[in-house]
Amino acid sequence: MKKMKKSMYVIALSVLFLSACKNDKKQAESNSVHMEESDGQMHEHNMDNAAMDDNNSDVTQKSGNLNEIIDAYLLLKNGLTEDSKDKAAEAGNSVLKAFANFDMSKLNGEQHLTYMEIMENSKEHAEHIIKSPLDHQREHFEELSNDINDLIALIGTDRTLYQDFCPMYNNKKGAIWFSETEEIKNPYLGSKMPTCGKMQKKIN
Repeated sequence: MKKMKKSMYVIALSVLFLSACKNDKKQAESNSVHMEESDGQMHEHNMDNAAMDDNNSDVTQKSGNLNEIIDAYLLLKNGLTEDSKDKAAEAGNSVLKAFANFDMSKLNGEQHLTYMEIMENSKEHAEHIIKSPLDHQREHFEELSNDINDLIALIGTDRTLYQDFCPMYNNKKGAIWFSETEEIKNPYLGSKMPTCGKMQKKIN
């Protein structure tokens, strides 16, 4: 009788031990699954962040790449505000060089086609500005300003610019231009009416 009780006691302990081992194993497997899910979520999160960083970097590269064109345009604008044919002509060369340096590989297919049209128009106006008298330079500057407006709308810029408007130019039809300062310095009328115009909008 004592042997039977002892055997039953041993069997009961063995069952309890096996049950505890199974529970521990299930808990360990559950913990492992949770850790794998957590690692997977963190990996996806890191990949999403990397993709966002790449997109932001791409935008910065494109807008930064446009800066050379904008700088050349502003040189031209400033030359015309000073009634300087020579400075305007020199800036016209800078415009041509800036367009030649622009990296089109950052543009998608649709942007690329539109950019090519803007570039061809802009180069034609810059070439006329290089070899023309002051009044004719201003006529082509008006068209170039429209091209720059389209270019900014197409690609964007990280620069702070001011879009200004002269209501008196071209028999009061008016014309836009872009400036790096809020102060009005009219490139169409120069020293005749240097402060004629108003700011239409601030970019960035």
